[in-house]
Amino acid sequence: MSEVTPRIPQATSKRLPLYYRFLKGFSNAGKKRVSSSELSEVMKIDAATIRRDFSHFGALGRKGYGYDVDDLLHFFRQTLDQDEETDVALIGVGGLGSAFLKYNFQKTHNTRIVIAFDPKASKEGRIVSNIPVYHPDMMEEKLQEMGINIVILTVPANVAQDTADRLAEIEVKGILNFTPARLTVPDWMRVHTIDLSAELQTLIYFIKNDVKDSQL
Repeated sequence: MSEVTPRIPQATSKRLPLYYRFLKGFSNAGKKRVSSSELSEVMKIDAATIRRDFSHFGALGRKGYGYDVDDLLHFFRQTLDQDEETDVALIGVGGLGSAFLKYNFQKTHNTRIVIAFDPKASKEGRIVSNIPVYHPDMMEEKLQEMGINIVILTVPANVAQDTADRLAEIEVKGILNFTPARLTVPDWMRVHTIDLSAELQTLIYFIKNDVKDSQL
């Protein structure tokens, strides 16, 4: 994703890929214009939140008309750099990592896993779901060779920080962290952590307490 200006709230930034995905659906269905209410209905996000998100980027729509679907799609495609493919690496080919390799992200957008690392693989590598998988001893060499700056981390929690330290040494810019470990990284490196167990516990809490999840 291209760098979002500091004025854009983080919550808004996180919703941008969702807007792009749903707008693609409207465009594929031949819809020419859409209102915030229609987006709200399909996305389950409050219409006022959508209007507020869009307002950060200027006049994207017209009062009484709504939003031009193709214009919005073009805007978010440029904002998210959807015309430029991004190669990423996967570190850890266990249950979750194997699922990522089978799915891969190119099916839905312009991001694709092109290489992976796992202790069970040899230095010579092996092929899993058409992706080469190498031993972690080869990580620095291969990532630098391929110019990869974004990594998906699905390793055991006890080796997550050490792996992050190694990635920082070769100046990898971003980690999508699926481990429960809270990583310490340099200020210039960005880490997005998705703790599946914590998210599940939060869902259970809301269900048991009948608390409606707020739209974030």
